[in-house]
Amino acid sequence: MFGYVTVSQDDLKVKEYKRYRGFYCGLCRALHKKYGRTGQLALTYDMTFLSMLLNGLYEPPLHELTHRCLVHPVQKQTFLFNEITEYAADMSVLLAYYKELDNVIDEKSLRGRAYTLITRRQAKKIAENYPRQAEAVREQLGELQIIEDSNTYDLDRSSGCFGKLLAELFVFREDVWSEDLRRMGFFLGKFIYLLDAYDDLEKDLKKHNYNPWQPERERKDFDALVENDRRERQSLRAPAHPPGCGDPAEHSLRGRLGAVPRGRGLPLRTVTAQRFSEQIQTAAGI
Repeated sequence: MFGYVTVSQDDLKVKEYKRYRGFYCGLCRALHKKYGRTGQLALTYDMTFLSMLLNGLYEPPLHELTHRCLVHPVQKQTFLFNEITEYAADMSVLLAYYKELDNVIDEKSLRGRAYTLITRRQAKKIAENYPRQAEAVREQLGELQIIEDSNTYDLDRSSGCFGKLLAELFVFREDVWSEDLRRMGFFLGKFIYLLDAYDDLEKDLKKHNYNPWQPERERKDFDALVENDRRERQSLRAPAHPPGCGDPAEHSLRGRLGAVPRGRGLPLRTVTAQRFSEQIQTAAGI
């Protein structure tokens, strides 16, 4: 579900892109240092963005290191890192763990089972260190499971779950920046969820998996509608708070789509939201 928050390299100066790569490599280094090679599988551009954002706000001392790595054995790379980089690494592993745990519960994924077995102890420690963020991940994934199990095709509600999840991860500490960071994380999370669902639509239809876009897929103007709404969303200003997961851009889309039917099109998944929560607690011990 990640990988959408990237930079446009063509629009950056060489030194700007080099600095971005420094944060990216710094996060990769932190993942390897704290969680080994398995931890590096959780590396994403999105958490690199979070690391840069929080560094820009708090401006803590930034350490710089230059050396070779396994991916770049010939040319030396620049690594930028500090306490915020480590926070981004922790959140990366926490998200990756629950993502793979969800795959185990839903699809009996062998890859997910192996990953969660390896990282279970690490995820438990992260949850102990960051209880607010861990609770948000569990709670919102559980709510999303309820939506999927009931075949509720509500773009605002389903994307709002991931928005609330990411909102808490964006808050490094409770201070003057907290509400702004929550708001940014909330709407960015919704954006990521909707993009990911749109990209996975054809695959989900073939596998009979839930996808919030599914009821509207047969519309002839579906792709144009999504593109137009994306442009409109960019021009709308977000409200001060994210009440009930709602925002003007989503309501404008729903208004043009009309009433979205509930409970049709896809078979119910066998795992209930209650079982999902219970299995998370049992499997994770968190």
